[in-house]
Amino acid sequence: MKFRVVRGDIAEQSADALVNAAGTSLVMGSGVAGALRRKGGEELNREAVSKGPIGLGEVAVTGAYRLNARYVIHAAAMPHYGDGRATAQSIRDATWNSLRAADELGCESIVIPALGCGVAGFPLREGLEIIMRAILDFEPRSLKDCRVILYDEREYQEALSVAEGLG
Repeated sequence: MKFRVVRGDIAEQSADALVNAAGTSLVMGSGVAGALRRKGGEELNREAVSKGPIGLGEVAVTGAYRLNARYVIHAAAMPHYGDGRATAQSIRDATWNSLRAADELGCESIVIPALGCGVAGFPLREGLEIIMRAILDFEPRSLKDCRVILYDEREYQEALSVAEGLG
């Protein structure tokens, strides 16, 4: 599946599914989760927490509340905050499981952040390569529009470089 790299705030995106960079507890704290919680509302955080904890690399799906989406897919690329860091395998699994969940829900569009590369401490370039390769290898039934989103300009430029390197 093809994808495009975009720069912006994931909470301002319009898509069938927005992916939350979650910890296994599903508590929506800072970073991507905080942005989604602020725009989506506390109900989003409450529903997410009610579905946790989940295993590393697994996902949970909630409504999107006040976000311009149908679903939020909470992808646990890292352990609960402070309990460890993301790994290549957890990022790969979280990305793959997010894509699979969106596809099974009949979604046509999905927005994925740099899972595991923020507070989870995984190196950005390597994490983006894992995420982008998983997207390229995924064979969707319904997904057509996949966006990898970065908020920071430097990280956005890094993502463009990684995408270019993958052809």
